[in-house]
Amino acid sequence: MFGRERIEYKTPDQVRVMRRAGLVVADALSAVRERVAPGVTTAELDAVAAAVIADAGATPSFLGYHGYPATLCVSVNDEVVHGIPGARVLEPGDVVSVDCGAVVDGWHGDSAITVVLDGGEKADADLAETTRQAMWAGIAALASAERLGAVGEAVEDVVDAAAEAGLNDGRRYGVVEEYVGHGIGSAMHQPPDVLNYRARDRGPRVKPGLCVAIEPMVVRGQRFTQVLDDDWTVVTVDGSRASHWEHSVAVLEDGIWVLTAHDGGAAELGTLGVEVAPLV
Repeated sequence: MFGRERIEYKTPDQVRVMRRAGLVVADALSAVRERVAPGVTTAELDAVAAAVIADAGATPSFLGYHGYPATLCVSVNDEVVHGIPGARVLEPGDVVSVDCGAVVDGWHGDSAITVVLDGGEKADADLAETTRQAMWAGIAALASAERLGAVGEAVEDVVDAAAEAGLNDGRRYGVVEEYVGHGIGSAMHQPPDVLNYRARDRGPRVKPGLCVAIEPMVVRGQRFTQVLDDDWTVVTVDGSRASHWEHSVAVLEDGIWVLTAHDGGAAELGTLGVEVAPLV
């Protein structure tokens, strides 16, 4: 079959339901952020998110997905993504990336944060902040993009600028390429792919109804990864630490709305000169 995979464009009513799912995810991650601390197990974080999602009458997106056994993905230090919560006890200085998804009335929300526990290296905090800024730059680029590839270009620009500014000892961070953002809606993962780097193919046209999860994964060393024997946990090959940030974003007639941010992304995007559209 020639051409791109079919993209599911959402109606305004469908976007409103996705906003409900996004707010459940935002609440779950807020609760997890408050709980993250040395001495806490990753399974305890999973229980916190599960309770928030259940109390909202929603369903976890991840639990049971291709057999995945938990509500959250909790990835620590050199774990990039898909870390399975369990008995691991968090320690001072750990870099903890938490990915969460929820379903409301058949529509998904998906978001991730990275928390650096007290006692860690400044370089780890710089990594997490650079990745966060790269995500928001990608979201801001989507607001005026003609093609979806503008997101990856914006992400890569932030990563490159960090090295030029002397972060990471002046060495370029690695942008993971095997795992990228994605369309989201009636399924958690659907077309189109949302790259976090420049590519010759600039991607599909951006038009109202497009909903995507923008999620850069950045590492302090080389970008190469491998999957552990549990068939889920992705780690850096060189053992360098990783950060993962993500938001689900809707393109509307009058702009964009960050579905998994409590304020729709208004505060962060406002600093980048982008206004969020009214979600009516």
